[in-house]
Amino acid sequence: MSNVKQIPEKIRKLYDIVNELEAMFPGRHFTPDGHLVGSIGEVLAEYHYGLELFQASVEIHDGKSPCGKLVQVKATQSKSIGLRSEPEHLLVLKILPSGSSEMIYNGPGKIAWAHAGKMQKNGQRALSVTKMRGLMLEIETKHQLPMVAV
Repeated sequence: MSNVKQIPEKIRKLYDIVNELEAMFPGRHFTPDGHLVGSIGEVLAEYHYGLELFQASVEIHDGKSPCGKLVQVKATQSKSIGLRSEPEHLLVLKILPSGSSEMIYNGPGKIAWAHAGKMQKNGQRALSVTKMRGLMLEIETKHQLPMVAV
């Protein structure tokens, strides 16, 4: 999976373009979001955690771990994520403009779901990155997916 090694450089280039567009059009935001960030998170999770990804846009779970857990992958570049339902296991990655990523949450979905906010009009319950970092401190290693590649 050597393609995943190219992701940081591609993200840096993407953010260079974002910065150029924002300089050209002051007051407009050109932040990459939606499917782009989600797909980046999924391929990073596939590589680092050995996930077998499902076809895109499958409800609730994005893949299966080597130990058989069903996993939802969320990627963000902001301060929160939205959950539509309770996954078996949840991986949350923050995509940084440098092209790198950091793991924010790696644990049972029920814990994250229990701490998510009330259902919003868009059908999602919000959960802040700060809250997930706090929850992560309480997740025992045995309840986390192990990394299979760095």
